[in-house]
Amino acid sequence: MVKFGTYKGVQRYYCKSCKRKFKFDADAFHGEVPSEYVSSAVNMYYTGMSINEIRSHLKQERGYYPSKAVVFGWVQKYTELASKQFRDYHPQVGDIGVADETMIDVDGQHKLWFYDIIDTKTRYLLASRVALSRTTHDAEMLMRDAQSRVGKIPKQVITDQNYSYLGGIEKAYGSDTEHVQGNPFKTKDTGESTSQIERFHGTLKDRTKVIRSFRDFETLKDFTDGWLVYYNYFKPHLSLNGKTPAEQAGIQYNVKNWADLTHIPVLKQDEIKSHKARTLPKPKFKIPLDNAFKRKRKPRLGKIHYARRGVGITRRTDR
Repeated sequence: MVKFGTYKGVQRYYCKSCKRKFKFDADAFHGEVPSEYVSSAVNMYYTGMSINEIRSHLKQERGYYPSKAVVFGWVQKYTELASKQFRDYHPQVGDIGVADETMIDVDGQHKLWFYDIIDTKTRYLLASRVALSRTTHDAEMLMRDAQSRVGKIPKQVITDQNYSYLGGIEKAYGSDTEHVQGNPFKTKDTGESTSQIERFHGTLKDRTKVIRSFRDFETLKDFTDGWLVYYNYFKPHLSLNGKTPAEQAGIQYNVKNWADLTHIPVLKQDEIKSHKARTLPKPKFKIPLDNAFKRKRKPRLGKIHYARRGVGITRRTDR
């Protein structure tokens, strides 16, 4: 390799074998902020800190005070990269899954249901789903997502007394899976306790209680995808002797935290496409969260009239 000039004061090099230009440090080539700032911010976001708390921490510890949009842009970017990085992994889980749902107050007015299912052997979060209500369809889609991730159906699924699981498990798995109804107060020896999923929902609520609102369903989906990666691959568990659920499930991976993820090179054209996808306005069929709970009505229009400066519409108040 040989030196190949500088770019904004950064020394560049050229590899004669692969015909590529590069630099020695691990920071993004076009990034103006050190990568440890970015990885620290994303990690603090998923461990339970709000955007304002992250900004204050960076200001006190690093002397850098980013805007809310900058921090949220980091979270969106590396959540998407994390989802792609771990999308094709298939854990070696047990034959028993435990599922439950919990209600989360989004902004003081609207409430959502989080459906989750984990493996009792490895604590691996198999699937997560956000729903506006508790229906059989939501339970069925949760089970199908779990089957798609692990490549098999469980022999037994433990749930509470919610009616949505009765038809949902039957439609997804048929008679090949036994449905056991229990509650968190029953002992684990009888095989009817849902305490593991209840403990998971406690961890999830510790994170979501600092989020006042979500902008739309796409933002909410990004959060669930990022939380699934964080919980399975980055968060060690005391019940697993400090291992992550992915390590307990036999998955071999080198990206152990958000800092390792920020060091993965991204092609420039892929980064440009991802940036455009995040900055373009939302399509009309993307329903904002505030409007998802409202019944949409068509506006009443009056007669069309032709004014001096163009065509207008006569409304009831104009008559």
